[in-house]
Amino acid sequence: MKIAVIGSTHAGTAAVTNMAQMYPDAEITVYERNDNVSFLSCGLALYVGGVVEDPKGLFYSSPEKLQSLGINVKMQHEVKEIDTENKQIEAVNLVTGEAVSDRYDKLVMSTGSWPVIPPIKGIRLENVLLAKNYNQANTIIEKSKDAKHVTIVGAGYIGVELVEAFEQAGKKVTLIDGVDRILNKYLDEEFTEQVEKAFTDRGVELRLGETVTRFEGSGSVEAVVTSGGRIETDLVIMCVGFRPNTDLLKGKVEMLENGAITVDEYMRTSNPDILAAGDCCAVKYNPTGKPAYIPLATNAVRMGTLVARNLVKPVMKNVGTQGTSGLHIYDLNMASTGLTETAAEAADIHVKSITINEKHRPDFMPTAENVMLKVSYDPETRKIAGAQVLSKADVTQSINTLSVCIQTGMTIDELGFVDFFFQPHFNQPWNFLNKAGLAAVAQ
Repeated sequence: MKIAVIGSTHAGTAAVTNMAQMYPDAEITVYERNDNVSFLSCGLALYVGGVVEDPKGLFYSSPEKLQSLGINVKMQHEVKEIDTENKQIEAVNLVTGEAVSDRYDKLVMSTGSWPVIPPIKGIRLENVLLAKNYNQANTIIEKSKDAKHVTIVGAGYIGVELVEAFEQAGKKVTLIDGVDRILNKYLDEEFTEQVEKAFTDRGVELRLGETVTRFEGSGSVEAVVTSGGRIETDLVIMCVGFRPNTDLLKGKVEMLENGAITVDEYMRTSNPDILAAGDCCAVKYNPTGKPAYIPLATNAVRMGTLVARNLVKPVMKNVGTQGTSGLHIYDLNMASTGLTETAAEAADIHVKSITINEKHRPDFMPTAENVMLKVSYDPETRKIAGAQVLSKADVTQSINTLSVCIQTGMTIDELGFVDFFFQPHFNQPWNFLNKAGLAAVAQ
């Protein structure tokens, strides 16, 4: 059996390492256009900010490790065309320019995503950078050494983490987003306003509800012009989101409108000999039961592992995702899972919510931090649909618990009486998760 894998970040690396063990007689070939594999882009801001001093820690595999498993690794090879009818691949060696042809019995698409590059005038100016892979991270570090004013466009996770990193490095920082608040895809307003205050208290300029109209400069960027005015700057980092990298299969397999490949519960595309995993495809979103584009490393490694399990025959289903994620900014720890009220409203889904503010442990302890927890649920079925938490204490693991609750269909009423341990160092006799459930019952 000849297996071709295109792309080897999280999903691709998980797929090939598992396939090498499960199918020792298979001929596995990986095509990767970069010179590295398995880069943890979620650690990009930590690397840029100097928290991670040795970038080797951001890689959990290498071409050499994959080769030691018997995998044929073609680094810096870009696939140009896939003939799905004849199962042929045409690629090019980016170093030598040599054309490479290959065939496959099974194809795994793990081509990931690429930063959205808006058609803004001046976006090709020097010092307007992207933030996704290892090479881009190194470019940001090099270019930021002499930068005095850094402007971040896009207030998602990577954007706000870079804001923190540059502010702590002593740079003047401006954050621009077309929406009127930061992190709007992950948290509701009562949570994001606390993070915004943490930024403004430290001198970060927030230009929210503004869209970038052009970049100005002679050679290198000198200013960003938005719908709200002009900002002089000497470094811009674009963090406006990601798009699935699926042009190779357009018109050849079923996709969502944004180009994300749709897969069944066994990670199979509409072509039975092509499987897909990671940021290039959609995944079942349990709060709605529909496929959604949720580019997270956690989803990618699970999907890649399932591709290996289901390559020959369907044996293990994907249980779906809640889009669970977390973030640490300054002294604030936050996490979310499932539907926020904002996301529910955008999807025209009716939810009720309960918000509680509790100390994370008893008052008789030397310190006790406030915990703000918000749980959303279906008012008819009472099933939990989403949750968000924020605290100076690290209680983010509670969101993993609520992710399980959503996945298994627990009701908000049942949450009130779930068995959680009590120990004064960690929590209160009634866990704050219990209290959310009890408050919803009382409501």
